[in-house]
Amino acid sequence: MIRELLKLDLFPIKDSYVAFLRKIPNSIELNPKTINRLAGRLYEMGLNDIYDKSTAPKETNRQMGPKFQSWIDKGFLGADILDAEQFLNTSNNAVLRGSDSKLTSFAKEHLNYEENKGLDFVGKFNGKYMVGEAKFLTDFGGHQNAQFMDAIALLDNISVNAMKIAILDGVLYIKGKNKMYTYLENNEDKIILSSLVLREFLYSV
Repeated sequence: MIRELLKLDLFPIKDSYVAFLRKIPNSIELNPKTINRLAGRLYEMGLNDIYDKSTAPKETNRQMGPKFQSWIDKGFLGADILDAEQFLNTSNNAVLRGSDSKLTSFAKEHLNYEENKGLDFVGKFNGKYMVGEAKFLTDFGGHQNAQFMDAIALLDNISVNAMKIAILDGVLYIKGKNKMYTYLENNEDKIILSSLVLREFLYSV
């Protein structure tokens, strides 16, 4: 059922793994838990809903990133999560608490960050300040390429006095002749990594 539905222009469920399953045919066999999860949702929807969702007009493409800040706030990085004054004065490993606008304001005031673009991550590990943007990229081309280049722009910012990180997950790691993977191959000196290895990286710098 899922194989046939993946052939349609519009998959009946909005899920970040759909583009991956379409791009890599054998990923269906390699990800049984994901397939079971999708199948369960489809069975729950029923045939009429599946038909309705599969034939609905496509929505304007938009970013479908994870709630990165919520993930950080749950303490998965194992570091203190501090407000600006505490963060500035601590000598411990820490992550700055706050919205992207608050992170950006801190970076402008203390790290010579000159852009108006919001930041998703400001941290201090082993005495080094770090700033980052987080994206979940679900497909190639169009808006998703723009989101990718938006994160890459931070890496090219030479004014900011901090280590720059692009925290990217999704299809960009699929080998192929596309803009994202080509950039990865040609820019091994840039810090581009998955959120899955972010903790290990932060404690290793």
